[in-house]
Amino acid sequence: MSLLTLENVAASYGASQALFGVDLEIREGEVLALLGRNGMGKSTTVKCICRMLPAEGRITFDGHDLIRLPSHRAARLGLGLVPEGRRCFGSLTVHENLIAAARSGDWTFQRVIDLFPRLGERRGQQASSLSGGEQQMLAIGRALMTNPKLLILDEATEGLAPIIRQEIWTVIRRLKAETGLSILVIDKSLKELKGVCDRASILERGKTVWNGPLEDLTEEITANYIGV
Repeated sequence: MSLLTLENVAASYGASQALFGVDLEIREGEVLALLGRNGMGKSTTVKCICRMLPAEGRITFDGHDLIRLPSHRAARLGLGLVPEGRRCFGSLTVHENLIAAARSGDWTFQRVIDLFPRLGERRGQQASSLSGGEQQMLAIGRALMTNPKLLILDEATEGLAPIIRQEIWTVIRRLKAETGLSILVIDKSLKELKGVCDRASILERGKTVWNGPLEDLTEEITANYIGV
């Protein structure tokens, strides 16, 4: 059953159009990779889904039409965003960051620190004092604390040390295997994505150019739309 559907979504930053026709679908319990070179519209698509940018077309989430909703109402329907750049509340402690937007459900503070033990060790520290990897763990934990139906990871491993990237990928694999949570992943590591994602959508210049299972992603498609 479809959880999120985008049909012919277009969006602009002022007079500059960024999206020209994005189509994608995420089914319940599915992990979808959103791929494309830098500047092709991936983060803009996320902004449209989360209602942080006005859009045209059709965006349906869990049976609700999102296209005219403000961002806070869309979030309450079950969108959990881990934004590019983490954006933790620097002056708040780890514990305060995690409970700031918490909603009732299976994901509790204890469950998050079971997933990320390092956050439990640093629960009283200000987020600004954490390493980049720890802040990324905090951003993921904060999104999970909203008990989302869809978790959106926008470049969650970008700029992290290799060992921390592997920790994040291990967590994503655990979430898929143990929770059945639907996940939208934006990342550049095809090797890791192929180990966790069911399908992919590729954007080129603000338009969807390919949808399909990751095993159908050929070297030619990769070279044309993803490779440098």
